[in-house]
Amino acid sequence: MRRPGHHRLHGKQGGLKGMVGKLSIAVVVLLICTLSLLFSATSSGGGGSTYPSKINVEELWGSAKSGGWRPSSAPRSNWPPPLRESNGYLRVRCNGGLNQQRSAICNAVLAARIMNATLVLPELDANSFWHDDSGFQGIYDVEHFIQTLRYDVRIVESIPEIRKNGKIKKIKAYQLRPPRDAPVSWYLTEALEHMKKHGAIYLTPFSHRLAEEIDNPEYQRLRCRVNYHALRFKPLIMKLSESIVDKLRAQGHFMSIHLRFEMDMLAFAGCFDIFTPQEQKVLKKYREENFKEKRLIYKERRAIGKCPLTPEEVGLILRAMGFGNSTRIYLAAGELFGGERFMKPFRTMFPHLENHSSVDPSEELVTNTRGLVGSAVDYMVCLLSDIFMPTYDGPSNFANNLLGHRLYYGFRTTIRPDRKGLAQIFIDRENGRTAAFEEAVRRVMLKTNFGGPHKRVSPESFYTNSWPECFCQISAQDPADECPPDNVLDILNSQLESEGTSELQSLTGGNLSTSVLER
Repeated sequence: MRRPGHHRLHGKQGGLKGMVGKLSIAVVVLLICTLSLLFSATSSGGGGSTYPSKINVEELWGSAKSGGWRPSSAPRSNWPPPLRESNGYLRVRCNGGLNQQRSAICNAVLAARIMNATLVLPELDANSFWHDDSGFQGIYDVEHFIQTLRYDVRIVESIPEIRKNGKIKKIKAYQLRPPRDAPVSWYLTEALEHMKKHGAIYLTPFSHRLAEEIDNPEYQRLRCRVNYHALRFKPLIMKLSESIVDKLRAQGHFMSIHLRFEMDMLAFAGCFDIFTPQEQKVLKKYREENFKEKRLIYKERRAIGKCPLTPEEVGLILRAMGFGNSTRIYLAAGELFGGERFMKPFRTMFPHLENHSSVDPSEELVTNTRGLVGSAVDYMVCLLSDIFMPTYDGPSNFANNLLGHRLYYGFRTTIRPDRKGLAQIFIDRENGRTAAFEEAVRRVMLKTNFGGPHKRVSPESFYTNSWPECFCQISAQDPADECPPDNVLDILNSQLESEGTSELQSLTGGNLSTSVLER
């Protein structure tokens, strides 16, 4: 039987424990509040802020910090030259604009390597996009392209005729439609099977027809060798581009902006409400004719950063970042939808706006900068500019390829507005809430990457960011990041010569196989 006093003693102990428990909770709450106040103070722009409240514009005119990384797309493991006998010929038709075609060419070279195929110079479907029939030979330096890739694939300008049973015969390529983002396995099975059966295959269309993320660093490095080394524009395009850059740089630093405010992109994005009823009618009609039906609500699209920045918004971002009205800006853009009323606020903030026609109005430039050639000139000027800023880098192949090329070109500064992060700030400004507007813009922009090495995270494309596969570290801790030996070209040359000697011996020995004759 429990003694009478026992319950009273237990009650007092329980009360004491309860008081201690409550006191402990109070201390924890007080500590959390104190930490919250400290965090709030430091994140509001004080000396201990994670991000500084100002952007050093002078630093942006130079390259981003490399962290000891440098571009390198040379093979780092055993990379034998193309086999003496290929499995057949690969033809591709690259559709879309200049930079969509550029990515497709990189994929075509890689597909030829995967299948041990002889690549026929890629066809550029210029007519459907630019109403331009320049073709590969009209844009790129063909001899340089073939010579640069001699360690990787065999390339011919056309499928040659072959002599069989005393008759000259043409090889007819079997037409195939590759699945979008096809895996390597598709090329090693279905595509290769048809190639061996028919002697040649014709892949059309060939935009985004090979998976970007491939778990083979050497394959990815081959893409970079094509994109950043083999694909060199023709001498005339290089000359025109350098002329524009020289004139712009004669007066100091200059920035290039890809101002994506054209009808096709606005219709694609579904951002209509800022336009007149007549303009909205034009955009909606274009969307119905060119894109799949989809219910798009402007306010929702705007709030999540799915609308291209207006020219005025671009100017407001630059001004908030600290760029003055003397900044020289080169505009790479098509015909802006809505005309001068959208450009006027931007031009008021930054009067030194140029394009290739205003920099050099000479007849030679005007005559030679239409269609694909004009896009190529814009590409080179943007590549060589001190700073590049895309205003809509979502589905824009021009912007995405340039971001990747500038990264590879030495971590050249890029300004990539976080449209989603900026959306509410611009909406508040339009509704009259302008207090601390520029500070809010700076805070968003300071969290972005200005062109330094950074991890590729989906949906970022390999062509936008080829780090780390196409870079090496000068003092690497991880062996996978080590730079290739200085004599890597000598090694590749030696392998190629050895393969050539072997082929010559085979030919002089009278072993004339069909595949050799076909080449």
